[in-house]
Amino acid sequence: MRIAIGADHGGYPLNEQIIEELRAAGHEIEDFGTHDGSRPDDYPDYALKVGEAVRGGQADCGIIICGSGVGACVAANKIRGVRAALCGDTYSAHQSREHDDCNVLCLGARVVGSALASEIVRSFVDARFTGEERHARRLEKVLEIERRETTGDQ
Repeated sequence: MRIAIGADHGGYPLNEQIIEELRAAGHEIEDFGTHDGSRPDDYPDYALKVGEAVRGGQADCGIIICGSGVGACVAANKIRGVRAALCGDTYSAHQSREHDDCNVLCLGARVVGSALASEIVRSFVDARFTGEERHARRLEKVLEIERRETTGDQ
């Protein structure tokens, strides 16, 4: 699987660990940085890079890591075509893909420990949208909201 990943300085150490684990599992990684955790930088920059890679088809899914995960999730969800989920447990991680067709996982490096983060990432990456009628119906409603907000139609 092709995975875009990025992190600000707050997510840097966890980002490096996750990249190593994903590569070891055979995934193709597009690493958008940061590559220097000692310099403060801004999570929206990484959310944009990862989100655009997912939206453009250069990646099958994305992972963004910042201190809490909240800012990265808010920023990523501003990108049309991105459905980002902030997950702190494995159930939410796989459910976000299976039921909601989320394509970007957001993690808080200061919130979840490294072992749990690894499990969350595996749960997210291994899950697939079920396509069940109820999930497809709900997803279509979400996409309609996105279309309305983009065009300004009410």
